[in-house]
Amino acid sequence: MDLKDQVAVVTGAAQGIGLAVSTLLAERGVRVAGWDIDPTHTTAMAGLPKPGTAISCDITDLASVEAAHASTCELLGVPTILVNSAGIAGPNAPVETYDVDAWHQVIDINLNGTFYVNRVCVPGMKAQGYGRILNIASIAGKEGNPNASAYSASKAAVIGLTKSLGKELADMDIAVNCITPAAARTRIFDQMSAEHIDYMLSKIPRSRFLEVKEAAEMIVWAVSPENSFTTGAVFDLSGGRATY
Repeated sequence: MDLKDQVAVVTGAAQGIGLAVSTLLAERGVRVAGWDIDPTHTTAMAGLPKPGTAISCDITDLASVEAAHASTCELLGVPTILVNSAGIAGPNAPVETYDVDAWHQVIDINLNGTFYVNRVCVPGMKAQGYGRILNIASIAGKEGNPNASAYSASKAAVIGLTKSLGKELADMDIAVNCITPAAARTRIFDQMSAEHIDYMLSKIPRSRFLEVKEAAEMIVWAVSPENSFTTGAVFDLSGGRATY
């Protein structure tokens, strides 16, 4: 894949899938800007094969996203790759008792944050006539997980946003896709009950959780020039749970 010297923005780059994607992109010669609110991402970015640039960003704040994009352009160049990995699970509870503040937080990070980051990165890609965007949704966005209404709803909305933006940019060399992974053992598990984790595992025909390196391999292909035709699509990464 010819990715050398492209500029990538990866949100949620401090750990998990975001860090795995940042690492693989750096191995391919990409200049990576890791956007994260977690201060540990400075160390994570410094440890990449080709050291990345850590930029503090709260994706729920449009002004913060705009500032992070401006800093990226100044330090590395205009991003041609965006991988939006930042997200939270929220608590596990039935709808009738789901905490309203928690609901708003999940929607704000997972949906509004994705919207802000896409909104801010698209103009630069249009100006260059090239770009690749990959939003990370979830199998929960396809099927819904019980006792995870906010997460399921937010990820379903990310799928819809991706399809809409993909069609808006379909006449340009800008691909906008998403993946719907099953659960991977990352810090997001810290937000879930043991019962919910067991439920998710029981639904995966491969009988194991996703490895972050597996997700990174699919994502890096999706944001490469080799993915030259598919846009507005959903790539399943659920270990056989969904076949659509």
